[in-house]
Amino acid sequence: MPTAIEIFKYLPKKNCGKCNFPTCLAFAMQLANSKAKLADCPFVTDEAKAKLEASSAPPIRLVSIGAGDAKIEIGDETELYRHDKKFFHQTRYAIVISDNADEKEAAAKLKRAADLRFERVGQMLAMDMLGVRNDSGDKAKFAAMVARVAGESALPLVLMSDDAEAIRAAASAAKLSRPLIYAASESNWQTMASAAKELKFPLAVKHSELNGLADLVEKIRASGVEDIVLDLCPSGLQQLVERNTIVRKNAVKKTFRGLGYPIVTNACGSGQAVLMALVSTMKYGGIVLLDDLDPAHAIPLFVLRQNIYTDPQVPIQVKAGLYPINNPGEDSPVLFTTNFSLTYFTVAADIEKSRVPAWLLVVDTEGLSVMTAFSAGKMTAESVAEALRSSGALEKSRREMVIIPGMLSRMSGKLQELAGVKVVVGPRESSGIAKMLRSL
Repeated sequence: MPTAIEIFKYLPKKNCGKCNFPTCLAFAMQLANSKAKLADCPFVTDEAKAKLEASSAPPIRLVSIGAGDAKIEIGDETELYRHDKKFFHQTRYAIVISDNADEKEAAAKLKRAADLRFERVGQMLAMDMLGVRNDSGDKAKFAAMVARVAGESALPLVLMSDDAEAIRAAASAAKLSRPLIYAASESNWQTMASAAKELKFPLAVKHSELNGLADLVEKIRASGVEDIVLDLCPSGLQQLVERNTIVRKNAVKKTFRGLGYPIVTNACGSGQAVLMALVSTMKYGGIVLLDDLDPAHAIPLFVLRQNIYTDPQVPIQVKAGLYPINNPGEDSPVLFTTNFSLTYFTVAADIEKSRVPAWLLVVDTEGLSVMTAFSAGKMTAESVAEALRSSGALEKSRREMVIIPGMLSRMSGKLQELAGVKVVVGPRESSGIAKMLRSL
């Protein structure tokens, strides 16, 4: 992002106030802090707009693949380290189907991609994309497999072929929603760039050397293709880490536009495919292409990605309120916990295991855990009593009893006085909830 003085040079300097700021310099300062839009100035020239938009563009281009609800976005990252701000567009995983695959193999991979869905702390973790690889060299066969995959799955596609005519045949055979073309190289970049420009599809570009890749990207950009994804062609895990880091560092710290694009890692055919996916997730990968993905490997991979792409400064939270578990009624007890997702889902799961109907009150603690919230004054007897009243918990449960976390035993007396109900101190660990509920 340019500084306020650099922006000011391109403004008309009329100080007319039509941008809702008294002077052009004040407007420039707001633009530099992303608190105003250039379009707010009615007198800025098209040339100035072009220069300012180019200089303020994100260091890594945002590339969208697919359309509608299935659309994914990669790139548009501004940080080298997650703790500096956050990472915005998570790594995407694709299962690749060969056009030589028989009916059984193709059906199995399509089912695998559809079934790889897991819920964790209220978020759905799932497979993101499907790829079709032109191993046969037959344009018609490739187009038929692409049409089948596109017809049976709504996931965005990666069209993997070195033949631009095969890409065009696939696009003609099926109604495709902005798939990624993989890939242009030194030998075919002109025909592939032409196809990408004609079809308006994003294009992956691969080269075994970073300098050569930057040169190739420049040629493809000059031909009219802007949405580009980089394959750095690493020979192993060490080179994967090194190259991904070099590209990200140059794009973010030096604003080197030649490599300012998302990264795709092709792990197909590798004996270390899952390791490559893990490393790529940790080190700036945008897409990882895999021959297949076993559920036993998918779960830790998806959870790793979820952890990395969670804002470290904002805990995952659930909505505060009263939650029924195991179909509770008027005779069911009330328990409460914080709105920190990991705490909530752990407590809720332990109540479910007990098979005892209960009401679980979630108190807004700004995403802090029980003891942290208590120590910070975010969970007090007063706030819990207010949550009990506002949620209607004591109307839904006529037992006139509230079970509190064992670590909050110190608030039991005051809460009993404020809420006017019996307060029972529960176990210190949620794993003891089931035993306690069964004994009530």
